[in-house]
Amino acid sequence: MPKKIKKIGVMTSGGDSPGMNAAIRSVVRSCTHYRIECVGIYRGYQGMIEGDFIKLDARGVSGIINKGGTILKTARSKAFRTKAGRKKAYDQLIKAGIDAVVLIGGDGTFTGGMVFNKEFDFPFIGIPGTIDNDIFGTTFTLGYDTALNTVVEAVDKIRDTASSHSRLFFIEVMGRDAGFIALNTGIGAGAEEILIPEEDLGLKRMLRSLQRSKRSGKSSSIVIVAEGDTIGKNVFELAEYVEKNLPQYEARVSVLGHMQRGGAPSCFDRVLASRMGLKAVELILDGEKNLMVNINNNKIGVTNLEKAVKGKHKINQELIRVSDIMSI
Repeated sequence: MPKKIKKIGVMTSGGDSPGMNAAIRSVVRSCTHYRIECVGIYRGYQGMIEGDFIKLDARGVSGIINKGGTILKTARSKAFRTKAGRKKAYDQLIKAGIDAVVLIGGDGTFTGGMVFNKEFDFPFIGIPGTIDNDIFGTTFTLGYDTALNTVVEAVDKIRDTASSHSRLFFIEVMGRDAGFIALNTGIGAGAEEILIPEEDLGLKRMLRSLQRSKRSGKSSSIVIVAEGDTIGKNVFELAEYVEKNLPQYEARVSVLGHMQRGGAPSCFDRVLASRMGLKAVELILDGEKNLMVNINNNKIGVTNLEKAVKGKHKINQELIRVSDIMSI
């Protein structure tokens, strides 16, 4: 028989993403609905170690569903990587009477929860929150849709300048290990070329593509580059290489950087966060642990936390084909 749950903690960890506040709100209000207490844990695992907790109620999370970032803050914790640090965190949770915790974050956050659970048999349920959409077992992660819209809006504005000056723009987007943002925004913004870590297109192929665009009458071009792409050492050297080999192009570089993490979450991310937060609380009340809430085929479900961390979220090959044909 599952242990009676009286108090649930909620925390955000790793890189922030739009929709985290909406997920916090959902967890808190779901707890209120089921008449159990909810405690916010500030600064992720570091705050857990230090006992930096705050009681949350339904009115206390009013007005945050539309805000980016995270009201609970986020931080990396070297201490939590040690067993002594994790023991301190466990002691703080027990002292505060917290029976289970909802983790909102990415694979690093979930890895920490898995290790902690193995050592102390403490229930964790994960909600995937990362703009990179690189968590296995779910079609979408919180913040991904918002980041796509942010990037496409920025690229649309850059294209105005590219067209006015007949320039080639290399636009670097986030995605150190995954090209989901680059591939989808590249198609959505009509980019002539998309460079992602999963597909090594090679410098010569890129040059041929740009030459073809020039011959077809295009006076300007946009190349979307995921930050983890390995075709060049970095996006600036890539631009220099193209200018050297294709002198007819005047190349410019724009690195969008952390603006992709910010901003009000899209309607999709707000609804997804609300659904996932409720599911996380209900899983805990059912005695579940070591699971991640997911969404597939527009249905909320679960993935084993270990599979979510160790599995590989593959790039959609159909989108690569679409990109090749659309860039003609």
